[in-house]
Amino acid sequence: MEQLAFFPDAGQSKGLPKDFLEYRPSLIDAQASDQLLQYFIETTPWKQTTQKLWDKEYLTPRLTCWYGETERIAGTLPWTPELQMIREMVEPLAGIQFNSVLLNYYRDGNDSVAWHSDKESIMGSQPVIASVSFGQVRSFDIRNKQDHREHYSVRLEHGSFLLMKSGLQEAFEHRIAKSNKPMKARINLTFRLVI
Repeated sequence: MEQLAFFPDAGQSKGLPKDFLEYRPSLIDAQASDQLLQYFIETTPWKQTTQKLWDKEYLTPRLTCWYGETERIAGTLPWTPELQMIREMVEPLAGIQFNSVLLNYYRDGNDSVAWHSDKESIMGSQPVIASVSFGQVRSFDIRNKQDHREHYSVRLEHGSFLLMKSGLQEAFEHRIAKSNKPMKARINLTFRLVI
């Protein structure tokens, strides 16, 4: 089933739950963001994983790669200077020292992530996640788990920063929907603290 964003293309939703989200449109300037987008596309050893749904395995509709403190977190690659530089930018804004980052590569409008909450036990009961986006603007949709009529959207712009604060994963779920419009490449970095 196709997931289409249910928010307008221009601007952010009104009434974003600021207790749970913080958005900054230009954390990294356009020229540096262009260079980082190209760097991540060309140098990251991307993988496409599978997920099981109703006894069938499906390819995840995006590419991913984990980096982090390899001595503590199994399966991660060591920090690159570029990832370390961005981590040093986001940690003061988040008030947390992150030890890993998940990179997501959305190649076009067919790539997406379905409604979910990031509640893996490895991140503790109330995770904080810092997100930096490069490339194609995509809508980050969130909705209240108890009442789907309460929903919002943030347009994640080139070089932007989004902080998912403590409590968001418990109260809300989020997605990047598929799009029927032509879309270019997008890279998203989600910095996490794995306990």
